[in-house]
Amino acid sequence: MAYFDSSCHCSSERRQNSILYSILKNDSQSAQLGNQPRTPRLALSMRACACGSKRKVSLRYPQTTCKAASAVLVKTLKFVKNVPCFRELPVDDQHKLVQSSWAPLLVLGMAQDRIDFETSETQEPSMLQRILTSGQDKQDSQSNNGGVALTDVQGIKMFLRKCWGLDISTKEYAYLKGAILFNPDIAGLQCQHYIQALQSEANQALNEYVKMIHRGDSARFAKLFLALSMLRSINANVVAGLFFKPVIGAVNMEELLLEMFYGK
Repeated sequence: MAYFDSSCHCSSERRQNSILYSILKNDSQSAQLGNQPRTPRLALSMRACACGSKRKVSLRYPQTTCKAASAVLVKTLKFVKNVPCFRELPVDDQHKLVQSSWAPLLVLGMAQDRIDFETSETQEPSMLQRILTSGQDKQDSQSNNGGVALTDVQGIKMFLRKCWGLDISTKEYAYLKGAILFNPDIAGLQCQHYIQALQSEANQALNEYVKMIHRGDSARFAKLFLALSMLRSINANVVAGLFFKPVIGAVNMEELLLEMFYGK
């Protein structure tokens, strides 16, 4: 059986030229997460509305939140590296799986570490400002913080609260990560059938664990699966734009992940 132990640890060796590692200035990441500002329960309405897709929001505390998210991403990549059956896959398949799953795995890791965040609505530039800054967006540092759609942020917050309400255990998080990581629906996989089997195995292991630990809650597995469907709907570009773009700009996440994961 494939092993999805989220408590495994790997070497703390770091690449000094990594953008993310430059954000993480020390190793005491988890201690600093406790200082993360908590979002007031009614700060964002979870009710979808027609204007929500047009309204843009950005992090209220970008330095603190981006640093916490970066720490989770580092921890997530370490977890993936230490899954034995993942290491047995062809490098190209590994690459595809990481590119496909990094964003939902990051948000899942934020739920596990109980990282909350606050946002504030961004102001649209006036017509005069748009005319004066026409053609300069790429050079203007302000353009790096244009915000993301409010409805997308609401989706992330909804998922986080769903997880916290379920009080998911460490083992359940590990099996959920396995179900997200091993996605057989990615085009061009060399070992698609094997990856599909690994995902099924993760789902089965989660189901068996839930039946053993939560015998009085027959609906828990369905609730966890619902959380997974919410997680899969989260857009990777939104995650990058919300948690990384405010600090490191319009970074190419594919290149960043290659640098972090493969040491390139």
